[in-house]
Amino acid sequence: MAYSKLPCDTPEKQQSTEEALTASYRASMRIQAMRMDGIVHEASYLRHELSQSQRQLSIWQHTLSWRLTAPLRVVRHLSKGQLPTGRKISDVYHRLQEIYQDEGVAGVRFRISHRLARSSIGRAAERLFERKPATVGTTVEGGDKKNTSILMHEEKINQVYSANVGKERLKDLTPRVLIIAELSLRQCAKYRVWQKEEQLRSLGWLVEVVDWRETEEALSALQVCTEVIFYRVPAFPAVETLLKETRRLELSPWWEVDDLIFSAEDYKQNGNLATLDKQEQEELLFGVRLFRKCLLSCDKAIASTRVLAQAMQKAGIQHTVVIENALDQQTLDVVADIRQNGVPQHDTQREIRIVYGSGTRTHDADFKLAAAGILAAMQADPHLTLHIIGDLTLPSEFDALGGRVQTQIGLDYAAYMQLLAQADITIAPLEPTIFNDAKSNIKFLEAAILSLPVVCSPRDAFMQIVQDGKNGLVAQTDTEWCDAILKLAADSTLRKTLGDQARKDVLDHYSPEAIVKNQVLPAFGKPEVQKSSELRILCANIYYEPRSFGGATFVAEEMARRLQQQENTKVAVFTSRPPLAQRGKASIRYCMEGTDILGVITPPDHDAVAGLDNADATQAFKKWVEAFRPSIVHFHATQGLGLGCVRVCMEKNIPYVITLHDAWWLCERQFMVKADGHYCFQEKINLHTCQLCVPHARHLAERQILMITAMQHAALLLTPSAEHRALFVANGIPADKIRVNRNGFLWPKSSHPQRLPGQKLRFGYVGGTEEIKGYSLVKRAFEALERDDWELVIVDNKLNLGIKSVYTGAWKTQGRVSTIPAYTRETIDDFFNSIDVLLFPSQWKESYGLTVREALSRDVWVISTAPGGQAEDIEDGVNGTLIPIDGRPETLHMAVENLLDTPGFMQDYVNPHKATLATFEQQSAELGKWLYEVAQVSG
Repeated sequence: MAYSKLPCDTPEKQQSTEEALTASYRASMRIQAMRMDGIVHEASYLRHELSQSQRQLSIWQHTLSWRLTAPLRVVRHLSKGQLPTGRKISDVYHRLQEIYQDEGVAGVRFRISHRLARSSIGRAAERLFERKPATVGTTVEGGDKKNTSILMHEEKINQVYSANVGKERLKDLTPRVLIIAELSLRQCAKYRVWQKEEQLRSLGWLVEVVDWRETEEALSALQVCTEVIFYRVPAFPAVETLLKETRRLELSPWWEVDDLIFSAEDYKQNGNLATLDKQEQEELLFGVRLFRKCLLSCDKAIASTRVLAQAMQKAGIQHTVVIENALDQQTLDVVADIRQNGVPQHDTQREIRIVYGSGTRTHDADFKLAAAGILAAMQADPHLTLHIIGDLTLPSEFDALGGRVQTQIGLDYAAYMQLLAQADITIAPLEPTIFNDAKSNIKFLEAAILSLPVVCSPRDAFMQIVQDGKNGLVAQTDTEWCDAILKLAADSTLRKTLGDQARKDVLDHYSPEAIVKNQVLPAFGKPEVQKSSELRILCANIYYEPRSFGGATFVAEEMARRLQQQENTKVAVFTSRPPLAQRGKASIRYCMEGTDILGVITPPDHDAVAGLDNADATQAFKKWVEAFRPSIVHFHATQGLGLGCVRVCMEKNIPYVITLHDAWWLCERQFMVKADGHYCFQEKINLHTCQLCVPHARHLAERQILMITAMQHAALLLTPSAEHRALFVANGIPADKIRVNRNGFLWPKSSHPQRLPGQKLRFGYVGGTEEIKGYSLVKRAFEALERDDWELVIVDNKLNLGIKSVYTGAWKTQGRVSTIPAYTRETIDDFFNSIDVLLFPSQWKESYGLTVREALSRDVWVISTAPGGQAEDIEDGVNGTLIPIDGRPETLHMAVENLLDTPGFMQDYVNPHKATLATFEQQSAELGKWLYEVAQVSG
């Protein structure tokens, strides 16, 4: 089929997209509101009832009479035919009978052990029904424990998710810096986090900032970053999890700090430590050890001063860089606003203001260094006043100055700068310790940008910029502090000269442009996005290796492999993941056969709304799109991942193609099977009919809006069969927008072995226990056979998810029934070589039926329902038997009996229509061509 060219984006199309997005978001909000309304009301009611019941029960259970009468209550319940819980024994007995008949003793044990595991009754039942594990790989008569193959598969899954992702994979991701930071210290966050973000963004980096306490958010962010900085982060267990993840992703982490808080020896020299109580001191010193551990767990370090960098190297980190605290756009904007609007003026003939920004009590010892000199100056010149901004314990001698000393606390940055701008003199005293030599010169920067003169201690970072007598004054002794303050108080010209020169110098050395050019750029460089003409395809499917489950996943995996092999093509995948230790809801990036994959947690099956509109998955998908930069997105089976992912593509103007793998896009029940297990048979979907089928689902109208919007704005829609295509055309999809892309499959490596004379006819069933696939029909049909000249192998397709679901121990048959794990790429031929007939009694019009094609290509006869995509390659009586979708076991029983009565026809059977079956080569070539054309037109 030739590809019809799509029109280029026009204002009309753009407007249409915006309108569609608006409609989709409105439907999303309504549908989520319905969900939350149901959850909140139900949860609120249940919490109230539970609280009342627990309170009453607690009162009763703590009485003596309750304990003494417990045996009598048990006897009384039993005499009334009840369990102590109040449930009728007859009801429990009948339910156990049903389970036993369907699943045998293994099923009974499974129910009891899982539902009553925490009770003494449950533990007793566990021991009562305990059996030995079944043979590896096969469970006959319904084995009851996870067999070794399940455990091996779980181990394989864990190995995939824990395996290192090669550093070379980072080259395929958009350059992004993640800053995992301490954000509760406002000044630190301003100068080391938000300033760094601004600097890196100016170079073209994408930057994301996450508080280090938000472990799940940080884990997710690590999956899509190419550089990571841990700022002022201690090595608590949660942080060690993050550090371990950087190693798995083969990132080379930075550790950054602006204080010497990682060396206990140097930290103890800080005189401010003595101002804290013993407990606070112990907590700080404990933190020092954790900071050091985190530092040494990283490869590189960023310091705010050269002394700090030297201390990092002494600790053991050789790769250190200095990026100083500097001016940023917020500071420049605040200062511009102050200069434009002015500040309250005071008469400097009557008052000369000294302003000191303290911050916290940890500056008490620093202030004491200059306190005597400041006090002496204020005593000598009555015009001097002292304004403290922040928390500071003043020496008692200042009490005599009365109102000439004022303190203000709780100011935000703009208010702080506004108050600082009213100063005539600012001061920056620091004790002469290595701890303070490692500190940055923020107080000088903030005063200088306001053209204010500064008197400071000669600490290392200050002396990198301060020139005594030219742009500031330096003081060490009491006399020097007193003389410097009196000198500035007496000379307004000197104050202006020093302040103006200080402003010029900090603009030259600490402007955003200067710091970026001289310090940030040499450390990080400019991000390099590899420009290429390659086709970059992002595939989305609910399952993916190592959690292969179902035909849709098998096809999605194979298409990703083969598209990856096409010339000038790169493929990535978005999928779900299982629960993993210490990850919570965080996403995970891993690699399979050269393909980068991002896995996310999806909501439980019973939460249909969350699976339809999954906010968490949408956010992760957005990040993955930004990281991978796809030319086009291919949505395959996406239930659980949600339609928010489609909106991301619409918003970012990324073309997308949808493979309509099943009826999820039309039907709340996904396969158009009603609650009674029978096929709906609607062609044109009527929501009134649907509402009767799922009366509890209030969101069907909103669901339809979301689905229609997604399909209408897709660049192309695909179905695996003509029958499935017709269903969507009947529901309003333009025929020229939807095409058939038949699924390929793994063809056999060798021919099917000949049947031995007199050998029993061997049947196989692969559909799992779902009613929709006809499991109960198979059970009842084979139980009705009054003969034993047959064998049946049932594939338990959930074993690959670590779940045992098939129990055949209670089947009442004369022939032999066994269960095996789902076959793999390596074992598929072994499975089909072990059967003669495939049973495919699906109770809906399948979109395709991959297993049917696998059987037909291997000369295995197929008994299948019709109509539907599953029957399109079957000619009744030639390569299979077609039966109606009627939900009757008698129909399947009759088809099986007919084959058993004429076993000779299978002796030399070969499917004459194998040449017409699709191949993966054909499917991937066609799909790749269409994806390329869509991307070219949209690009």
